Amino acid sequence: MTNSMKAITIPEFGPAEVLRLGTLAVPEPGPGEVSIDVAYAGANFAEVLYRQGVVDVPLPFVPGIEVSGRIRALGEGVSGLAVGQPVAALTIVASGGYAEVVTTAADLVAPLPEAALETAAAVPSNSTTAFLVLERVARLAPGERVLVHAAAGGVGSQLGQVARLLGAGRVVGTVGSEAKIAAAKAFGYDEVVLRDEVAGTGEFDVVVDMVGGPSRRASLDRLAPMGRLVVMGNASGAEDVGIPANELWFTNKTVSGFNLAAFSAVAPETVGRALRRAVEAVADGTLRVDVESLPLADAVTAHRRIESGSTTGKLVLRVR
Repeated sequence: MTNSMKAITIPEFGPAEVLRLGTLAVPEPGPGEVSIDVAYAGANFAEVLYRQGVVDVPLPFVPGIEVSGRIRALGEGVSGLAVGQPVAALTIVASGGYAEVVTTAADLVAPLPEAALETAAAVPSNSTTAFLVLERVARLAPGERVLVHAAAGGVGSQLGQVARLLGAGRVVGTVGSEAKIAAAKAFGYDEVVLRDEVAGTGEFDVVVDMVGGPSRRASLDRLAPMGRLVVMGNASGAEDVGIPANELWFTNKTVSGFNLAAFSAVAPETVGRALRRAVEAVADGTLRVDVESLPLADAVTAHRRIESGSTTGKLVLRVR
């Protein structure tokens, strides 16, 4: 095995053009970890935030929070996985997925029923998040009404389907442009509206907001009594929206936050179980994932498209 690999790095914070394709040393797995020969790496808004410096990471930094590929080596104490086995994995705790080899905790690895590597790279972050957010954070009950912002995006495309899978009674999505309405409707939504038209959609038991800004206040206004708002992003880049605590107890509403990276660091076994469930759901056709792949060298293009808000479904980078 060679001791060097190709990788995309963030040498300095800035626009998409700062991303560089270079050569780094191949990482070795520590105890409880595996290394993976990466076939595909998911491209996500989280990696844009790393590149912009919104998340303070040490430079130079290799982004990439999810991959698919084959097990390269097993660290000490790892069992239940085998060298050469096709897997999907979350690399979200330390990142590093935009590379030919990455290491991650064995708990955050899911064997693939078959080597569907391109599709599998789109599953670990978004599909896993959908199950965790709706089941563990929102505690969605059968028959409840769900509203999801950014319904045509990577995680939005999964939240609508998982809500339906868990027995939601009504599932509504919002999008930022007319061009995305048709794409979002294909992902399990009963209705899709423009984000600024959300006031006319009625009340909901669960609202998931990864957009922020005006959408956050509108989300709280749409909650029915005993409703739960889950905050899991600020894609709009807007200033934080204050939510008065007194308003919550006057109106019987709850606001929760979810961050997959932070939760994966402290509860990898729980996240791993959700990951394996998501992989199985995609493999058996229960969940649909729309994937478009670009070469690793086109990471700049992928980031530009994600930032423009023009993507639907999921972009992945072909590494090998």
